[in-house]
Amino acid sequence: MSLPADFAPDAVAAIRARLDMARAQGAKILFAIESGSRAWGFPSPDSDYDCRFVYIRPVADHLVLEQPRDVLEFPLEGEIDAGGWDLRKALLLALGGNAVIVEWAKSLIVYEEMPGFRQRLLDLLAEIVDPAKVSRHYLGLARSHVAKTGSFAGEVKLKKLFYLIRPIVALDWMEQRDFARLPPMNMVDCLAETAVPAQAASEIRRLIEKKRETRELGTGPIPAAIARYLEARYGHHEMNLAGSVRDEARQARNRALATDFYRREAETQ
Repeated sequence: MSLPADFAPDAVAAIRARLDMARAQGAKILFAIESGSRAWGFPSPDSDYDCRFVYIRPVADHLVLEQPRDVLEFPLEGEIDAGGWDLRKALLLALGGNAVIVEWAKSLIVYEEMPGFRQRLLDLLAEIVDPAKVSRHYLGLARSHVAKTGSFAGEVKLKKLFYLIRPIVALDWMEQRDFARLPPMNMVDCLAETAVPAQAASEIRRLIEKKRETRELGTGPIPAAIARYLEARYGHHEMNLAGSVRDEARQARNRALATDFYRREAETQ
C-alpha cells in the first residue's frame, strides 16, 4: 500500500470502513485507489478524498434471476467520496474507450489491492483499449468544460480550470505519440512529458503550486498564456481528432480477451 504522509488518518479510516461495508455486501475488493485532484496532481488543502475501487462478486451471485447492481456507492459525507465498479462494468467501459478504469489502474495512491491484480489488468488494458477511443473520451471532457466556461476570455473559477487543462494536456501527450499510447494519470507527470509552450507550462505549474497552498483560488480571468494554449489546442483537437476505425474482428478479439480475463478472475477468487 502507498499513501502520502499528509493523508489525514481519520479520512483513511473512514475510507477503510466503507471498503469493509462493501465486503459485507459480498464484494471482493480487487484494488482501491485515490482518484480525483489528489491523484491527478493538483490537490488543494481541502480536496475531497476520492476513493475508487474495483470489485468482483462470487460466481454464485451471478446464478440468480435478479443480478446485483454493478456499482457500489456510498453517500458523500464531509470530505469522503467513495464508490466502486464491478469488474465486469469496468471491462465493458474499457472496451468502449472509457479512460476511467485505465486511470484507476495507474493510480499511484493505493488504499489496498490484491497482489498482482492491477498488473494483470494493465496488461489486458494495453491489449483491449483503443487509444483513439480514449482520445474521444478526453475530448468529451474538454468539450463539457468549455461549454460550462463559455469563453476563454471571460472570468472563471480558477479551481475548475484544471478540469479543462487536464484533458487538453492528455490529448497533446497522446497526439505527440501518434495516439498509440495512453497518457499518465498524474497531470504534473503528463505535462512534464508533453511539448507545451513554455510560458503556458510555467503558468500551469504556478497555478498548481498556488492551489496546493490555498483553499480558494477565487474567480478571475484565465492567465493569458494558458488561455491562448487552451483555445488553440482545443480548437485543433476539435478539428483534427480522428475517430477510431471500426474493426469488427479486433473488437471481437478484444471482447473475447476481456471475457476470458473476467472468467479467470471470477473463478480464482
